Amino acid sequence: MTVSRKVGALIGGAIGVVAAGTAIAVGMAARRRANPEDPHTDEPLGRLRPDRTYPVITDDGIELAVEEVDPADGGKPEITVVFVHGFALSRRSWHFQRRALARLTEPRVRQVLYDHRSHGESGRASEASSTIDQLGLDLGEVLDKAGIEGPTVLVGHSMGGMTIMALAEQRPELFVEQVCGVALIGTSAGEVGKSGLPRPLLSRYNPLTRGIGRLADWQPGMVELVRAAGGQLTRRAVRTLAFGSRDVRPSLVDFLLELLDATPVRVLADFVDTLGTHNRYAALAGLKHTHVLVISGDADRMTAFSHAERIAVELPDAELVRVRDGGHMVMFEQPQLINDHLVMLLQQCAYGRYPGRRRWWHR
Repeated sequence: MTVSRKVGALIGGAIGVVAAGTAIAVGMAARRRANPEDPHTDEPLGRLRPDRTYPVITDDGIELAVEEVDPADGGKPEITVVFVHGFALSRRSWHFQRRALARLTEPRVRQVLYDHRSHGESGRASEASSTIDQLGLDLGEVLDKAGIEGPTVLVGHSMGGMTIMALAEQRPELFVEQVCGVALIGTSAGEVGKSGLPRPLLSRYNPLTRGIGRLADWQPGMVELVRAAGGQLTRRAVRTLAFGSRDVRPSLVDFLLELLDATPVRVLADFVDTLGTHNRYAALAGLKHTHVLVISGDADRMTAFSHAERIAVELPDAELVRVRDGGHMVMFEQPQLINDHLVMLLQQCAYGRYPGRRRWWHR
């Protein structure tokens, strides 16, 4: 094997595990139509229309794409929910939660969703500013500049949960005066490389991962071409890493591939360092005045359930939910279960219906 073929094989394998190939996206619609047993075949996944869209400009000049969703019945919202998405995804990943909360009447909810810098429709940031600390500052700016007042609940998945922890460290007063509830889904407060996501996939010391970034700088078209060449092998790898249940619907896998494919390889590399060094255990103290919901699948291969347990130990009054056979994309796999717990959290915040410490074990 020549040197160039070796490099191609290594890069192809790494990209295949981390993100989806563009070649797969071409056939998604056809596969959905060809599977009438899939209940999401006709679901407009990630394509629900917002009531408003607008930019929030950060202090360093990055334009964050923000959208809002009002209660479907036109009633006055009683509480605001801000969704904070995960690594390599976008605000579109909250499809099932957004749809359910728009229909909720007890309480009625104003929903605010936005894309992290360098993700989705938001502006591209430098590698130096691609940090969880900066994402925490960005979330604070969304809260400030989007005119969010009154009781607020923050819902974060994966890197989004880490972002909420960073904000709690930076501005703990917000979690006393405004943020009354926090939901942390499939996330970690630290030591990501030691448990859960395999070190080869998320380590700042991994020369292959860093090499992908360097190659993206040198010849970005080559990286995207290699990613597109992943084909079905890439799809199987993402399916295995992101989902826990064996019978996950093909449309959901396709939807995740579509989201991942929209994130450039260079962005993946830019965030490697900050994810690998994330440690916010001390910051969890900033959440002690809020109702905290911690949800994790016990088949999560990206951030193992032990991460959720550790957060619950640090926050003994938190509600811990263990989802049987749930993977990293648990809000795709079991949306009704996730939505039910989010509704309970909202009711706790809006009406004071707080049941105290609980541990839920869903089979």
